[in-house]
Amino acid sequence: MDHAQQLPRAFPWRTATLVAGGIAMLELVALIVGGTLLLAKPFQQAAAKTKPAGAPAVRRVAHVPAPPKVKPHPLRPRSRVAVLVLNGNGVQGAASSEAAHLQGLGYRIGGAQNAARHDYARSMVMYAPGWRKEARRLARDTGIRMVSPVDGMRRSALKASPLVLLLGS
Repeated sequence: MDHAQQLPRAFPWRTATLVAGGIAMLELVALIVGGTLLLAKPFQQAAAKTKPAGAPAVRRVAHVPAPPKVKPHPLRPRSRVAVLVLNGNGVQGAASSEAAHLQGLGYRIGGAQNAARHDYARSMVMYAPGWRKEARRLARDTGIRMVSPVDGMRRSALKASPLVLLLGS
């Protein structure tokens, strides 16, 4: 069995602990600074590419072309507006009687026929591109509140009528 030796004097544990802790602290600070410099290098290179050294900061703005100006057209007279009247409520003769009413107001009638469905809850005015003003006037003349672009109909089904009046219940 080995015998424990007696140290001639007391070992300075407290001082040794403080010295070792100070060295560890310096190593930690050196690692943080080194890591920050390594990670910041790509950002510095990117910044150097966008702005020359010593140049004032310039804000780059992408050029967006202005939308083409559409020359507004005057409201076409009712006599030059053709309306296709579709019966979407299932009431026999509703399209033809509404077409006669519109003709009395001065509109040209492009046709009066049944719609593909007969379960429309509300009447509406639909318009081809460029005919919004006339569609709003037709809606006002007939007391219809819903006005929207033509959707779901082929040009051949419109029968050369830029406006469609769909009668609902």
